Amino acid sequence: MAAATTPSLRGRLARLGNPRRPVLKPNKPLVLGTRAGERRRELGEATCITEMSLTMACWRHNKFSDSVCAKEIQVFRDCAAKTEMRELRHREPVRGQGPSLSVTVLYIPSA
Repeated sequence: MAAATTPSLRGRLARLGNPRRPVLKPNKPLVLGTRAGERRRELGEATCITEMSLTMACWRHNKFSDSVCAKEIQVFRDCAAKTEMRELRHREPVRGQGPSLSVTVLYIPSA
């Protein structure tokens, strides 16, 4: 049942066999970016996992001594503080960007 294919599918299949025509039609140049975009974290998603696991590994290797693992603990605390500050900035509305506080009054003339 080759006749059941849609015209757009037939066109795509024909282009696959033609080496001169690109299958991909990019709207921007295909260049790697210098950095990856920061994705939005959902509520409840964990942060600082790497720092926390390094701290726990240090504790495990050093019989749970805080003095030996002070550097790892401090790195984890710094990461947690940065994350908390970032979350507070995103939750706190910026002055002038919140919802409008003006009240619209409906005037109904008396008959």
